[in-house]
Amino acid sequence: MLKHIVKPGETLFSIAEDYRISFHTLVQSNQLADPDMIYAGQELVIPGLPDPNQLPYSISVSLLNRTLTLYHHGSLVKTYPIAVGRMLNETPTGEYVIINKAPNPGGPFGAMWMSLSKKHYGIHGTNDPSSIGKAVSKGCIRMYNEDVIELSQTVPIGTKVVIRP
Repeated sequence: MLKHIVKPGETLFSIAEDYRISFHTLVQSNQLADPDMIYAGQELVIPGLPDPNQLPYSISVSLLNRTLTLYHHGSLVKTYPIAVGRMLNETPTGEYVIINKAPNPGGPFGAMWMSLSKKHYGIHGTNDPSSIGKAVSKGCIRMYNEDVIELSQTVPIGTKVVIRP
């Protein structure tokens, strides 16, 4: 089961939103007597998602190099070119997990959308392939459609995504 370490400034409500689960489910799963009393560093169980450390794949994103690298048991599998967030809409750094997948979301999201455990952010395809390699998105990680389809068919829900500057 996935465990989330509470970061400064997070609330149960914001954590529930990030993982797209109900506030009530989060409170119940963690047997919290007082939902207002959480603290930075506290470990919370996120129901319905596997422990990313038990999965064979992980993803590392380099914002500077504009690359997404796929690993299998720590060994490099493939590096993909990506587009990242532009100034004022920068891609957030940190550790996240893929929490769901949606094929053919339409519009600017191309052929696949994979939500990250940070509300409003994901890894997705594009309807503008010329944007790959640039800092042009609203914070999401953009990939060529064929690349995001290949990646989504490889990695399971719960895969860890580490985004570095």
